[in-house]
Amino acid sequence: MRAMVNACLLSAAFLAAAPVAAQARADSAGLVTVLGRDTLALERWVRTPERITAEAVVRSPRTTYRRYVMDLAPDGTMRRFEERSFDPSASAERPTRTEVFEAADGGWTRTLTQGDSVATRRVEAPATALPWVDLVHWPFELVLMRARGGQGGAAPLLSGNNPLAYTVTPAQGGGWTLTHPFRGPSVAQVDAQGRLVSLDAAGTTRKVVVSRVPWVEVQAPAARWAQADREGRGIGELSGRGREEATVAGAHIRVDYGTPVRRGRDIFPAVVQWGQLWRTGANRATHFTTDRALVLGDPATGTLEVPAGEYTLFSIPEENGGWLIVNRQTGQNGTAYDATRDLGRVRMRLAMTDEPVEVFTIRAQPDCGDAGVLRLSWDDTEFSVPFRVR
Repeated sequence: MRAMVNACLLSAAFLAAAPVAAQARADSAGLVTVLGRDTLALERWVRTPERITAEAVVRSPRTTYRRYVMDLAPDGTMRRFEERSFDPSASAERPTRTEVFEAADGGWTRTLTQGDSVATRRVEAPATALPWVDLVHWPFELVLMRARGGQGGAAPLLSGNNPLAYTVTPAQGGGWTLTHPFRGPSVAQVDAQGRLVSLDAAGTTRKVVVSRVPWVEVQAPAARWAQADREGRGIGELSGRGREEATVAGAHIRVDYGTPVRRGRDIFPAVVQWGQLWRTGANRATHFTTDRALVLGDPATGTLEVPAGEYTLFSIPEENGGWLIVNRQTGQNGTAYDATRDLGRVRMRLAMTDEPVEVFTIRAQPDCGDAGVLRLSWDDTEFSVPFRVR
């Protein structure tokens, strides 16, 4: 609810008077995408039966201004899609990147232009495919309108050279569930015409909230945000990468993990839910390396022998602490958890922090003698696991 309120407040701040022709069209609209207190993207588009023209500004990892043209066949399928990306801090009108999909022989050709480089290749995907662009959501409106027309189920989306096998199913309580094959499900609400009204991606790894607005200015915010990038005040990557190294009782311990940011959100249990498996970071799985054997956990609640080597860490946070999971698989994304590869799990302790921790942090710290503590801190919550060095 807080995220939805933030979305409404942010969208109001960016509303601008639309051209009269655009205001008069029922198929003209804008979208505001937020993550916690931060606005990540603004979009607007105008749709006719033959063509959709759209603009968007996306802030991560650096601000880009984008223009879109989608040509439609009489049956509503896509014939051609073009995305042109611009650096809003530059005065030149030449795009930094152009991507074009064109229907061809039952599939698609994709042409990517970057500078003087032009590459074209065939993409095998159904003729019903639509485009997918990270943090840009206006194409979902076409997906949802098709679902309302009885075309739910598989929804292939074009993403680079590898189509994404989305699915669209009715959501409990109304609306539709859009499921990304790797990131998880978002819940979209639609109006009587099937148009996108809102999208809540709390069930995905992105966690964004998207709200429809009548119209929105994009070029002026793009210029402001590009200036913030130049001054080091930009959004940057949504989740960076942290690396912690420590020596405890002669053991060299290294933790490599994703660093999601709080951004004004209540993390536990709103973003990370109690009792649910958590990748314990972001993006690539959290990797834990030790050159000495360790014994994780408290003898009173159970311990786990961890031989020297490299592992990945997952967790199940709970109100009373939950579980830290040590997995033998390495090199995988944090969403690719394989329980059959578990080395084991131990109980975590839970404590409240003195001050909110903005960026998720993992630390291995010496304690006393051959003992140490592994600490996982985010927002006002810290989980800890004691360990001993063999």
